[in-house]
Amino acid sequence: MFTTRLVSGIVLVILALIFVGQGGALLLTASAVISCIGLFELYRVMKMEKKLPGLVGYVAAVSYYILLWRGQEKYLSLLVISALMVFMTIYVVTFPKYGTEQVTVAFFGIFYVAVMFSYLYQTRMMTDGKFLVWLIFLSSWGCDTCAYCCGTLFGRHKLAPVLSPKKSIEGAVGGVAGAALLGFLYALFFGGFMAEVGNPLVACPAACGIGAVISQIGDLAASAIKRNHGVKDYGHLIPGHGGILDRFDSMLFTAPAIYFALTFLR
Repeated sequence: MFTTRLVSGIVLVILALIFVGQGGALLLTASAVISCIGLFELYRVMKMEKKLPGLVGYVAAVSYYILLWRGQEKYLSLLVISALMVFMTIYVVTFPKYGTEQVTVAFFGIFYVAVMFSYLYQTRMMTDGKFLVWLIFLSSWGCDTCAYCCGTLFGRHKLAPVLSPKKSIEGAVGGVAGAALLGFLYALFFGGFMAEVGNPLVACPAACGIGAVISQIGDLAASAIKRNHGVKDYGHLIPGHGGILDRFDSMLFTAPAIYFALTFLR
């Protein structure tokens, strides 16, 4: 299992270097595909991945990315209201075929997966984005690694005993501190290339620390959904890791956190 997980992790890093490094249409397309797969996994938990509300969710997610590519984010409110009206129309016309929870999750999933994950692309498209976007990975995957190591070595107090018994408060603190340290080290090497970040040695570790705190909430939130519905993994697409949502659950929260943190910190 460890070898499989390690190989998959290396492949993910290589793919991230290619897609995120290139940015533009390639990253946008990859983000849209990942979002749709993530939506499929979420909808499968609710047993509606191939049903009408799920199909509307996929269309709304793709439409959102098209608006993003064309720079028409001003129509996001129109897209949101239109999607909600379509979902409620389906709910009423087909009643009682779909439960309230199914329709609610179908609408919620558009934001939880597609919109939040899109901030990876939006961060990449910022000024200095080709350097700043890697803070998302440092605060997400870096926090996971540091939290695991600190929790294994020093973990004594449970962070969320019912939801995730293996996570500890010591691990959570170590994850945040480790992510902030990684952000500082990153700024030492690449801060000089950032044209619009006034003090990278402060902004980068601060953003990573904020992102790391929120990433752990994202991880626990995904676990809570699985436990509520008796699901061990969202999928098996990534050997040793599970599905898209199992691997990118924390990044769904970290990407917008880094984007807005940098917006204010720089």
